[in-house]
Amino acid sequence: MVYDLTAEPTTAELVPGFQTNVLGFNGQIPAPTIRCRQGQEVTIRFTNKLSESTTIHWHGLRIPIEMDGVPFLSQPPIMPGETFVYRFTPPDAGTFWYHPHMNSVKQLGMGLVGLIIVEEVVPVEFDEEHELMLKHWHLDKQGQWKDLMIPRLSARMGTPGEWSSVNGTHEPTYTLKANATTRLRIANVDNTITYPIAIEGVNAWVIAIDGNPIKTPDKLIQHKIGPGMRVDIAFTAPKAGERVYVRQMKGRFPFSLCDFQVIASDLPDQQPIPILPLNPVPALALDRAEEIDFVFEWEGAVSPVGKDGKVIPKFWLTNKRAWEGMSKDNIPAPLATLDLGKTYIFNLKNVTQYHHPIHLHGHTFTVLELDGRKVTEPFHTDTVLLGKNGSAKAAFVADNPGRWMYHCHVIEHMKTGLMGYIEVK
Repeated sequence: MVYDLTAEPTTAELVPGFQTNVLGFNGQIPAPTIRCRQGQEVTIRFTNKLSESTTIHWHGLRIPIEMDGVPFLSQPPIMPGETFVYRFTPPDAGTFWYHPHMNSVKQLGMGLVGLIIVEEVVPVEFDEEHELMLKHWHLDKQGQWKDLMIPRLSARMGTPGEWSSVNGTHEPTYTLKANATTRLRIANVDNTITYPIAIEGVNAWVIAIDGNPIKTPDKLIQHKIGPGMRVDIAFTAPKAGERVYVRQMKGRFPFSLCDFQVIASDLPDQQPIPILPLNPVPALALDRAEEIDFVFEWEGAVSPVGKDGKVIPKFWLTNKRAWEGMSKDNIPAPLATLDLGKTYIFNLKNVTQYHHPIHLHGHTFTVLELDGRKVTEPFHTDTVLLGKNGSAKAAFVADNPGRWMYHCHVIEHMKTGLMGYIEVK
C-alpha cells in the first residue's frame, strides 16, 4: 500500500455558513483515513506544504524509531517543501491515528489529525463500520479562532474548545442498516477534552481499547477516552425507524456527539457480533520485572523567561522534572534507561486534581492495576488515563530499541512540562 499525503493550509466550513482557516492533511477536514493490513508494509510519502516544519507520529503503532515522527529523537524536522517517506509494517491490528509532533498546540488544534486503520490479517467483517473522530474546535459562533492555549487553563485541565465535531461536522446524523453488526471506531483527537462515551438506543459492547482487542467484550455503560485514546464499540443495530445516539456524558447529563438513523435492510436479526483476535503483544516476565516509579505533579513555580523576554510557562513535572525542550545538538537526558528485552512495571501516580492520559511511544502497556485495585482482566493500551489523584501499574517488554517519547497527551500539559523520553538499549 502506498499513500501520498500533504499537510497544508486550507479552509473548511466547520460552523455552518462560515469559512475557517485550518490546517488539513491533503487540504481536507476530516483527513483521509489510511488503511493498511497487519503484517504488510505500508508506505506514506509525506510532503510538508506548511510554512513551518513538521513531522508525523503514528500514535499507538509499534514501529521502528526511525519512523516514529518525533523531531530530533527519531528524525530531523521536515522543513517546508520537503518530502519524507514513512515506511513500516504494523504488527498490531486496530484503530490508531496520526498527527504532527511539532508545534502541537497549533498544528493539531487547527486540524492536523487523521486515522490510520490497521485491518486484521484475516479480515473481521462487520456489516457496517463507522469511524468517528471526536474534536472540539476553538471557534466562536462565526467560525473565527479563539485562543488555542490560555496559560492559566494550561495549568489546570487545558483550554477546551467549544464547537463539538465528529469527523469535522457538528452533531452529524448517519444511517445504519437494521440488524447490522456494527463496529464504531471512536478516536479522541482533541487537544484537551476527556470524553466519557455512552451509547443510547441499543446494548453496546467495548471490544477494543486504544486499538487493542480485549479478551472478553465488556458491556458499555460509560467508557472514558482521554486525548489520544480510542475505543472500538460493537452492537447489533435495532429495527428500522429507531435511532442510536453516541453521547458525551457530563456527570449524569448526556450531550449529543452524533446519531444514527436506522433504515430498512434484508439483514437477518440476532446475528452474532464478530470476535476480534488479540494483538501479538510480547508476553510479560512479571516474576523478573523491574519496577520504576513515575510521579506526575504540578509545579506552582515562577515561569522562566526566554531570551526574547517572553514567559515560557512550565506547570507540570515528571519525577520533579519539567521537560526542557530539545534541538538537534541539545537532547536532554532520558527519564529512564531500559534494557532491551526486559520486562518493566511502571508505577504511575498522578498527584494532581486533573486528568493525565499518559502515552508511551513504540510499546504497548498491559494495565495490571488501576487506582490500587487489580484489573480482573489486564488489558493492552498505549495510553493510560490517570484520573484525579489516580494511579496505575502498567507493564511492558522493552523490546523496541530507541529513544521513545513518554508524555501526557493533554497537548498543553505536554507543552508546559509533562513530557520526557525513555531510552531502550
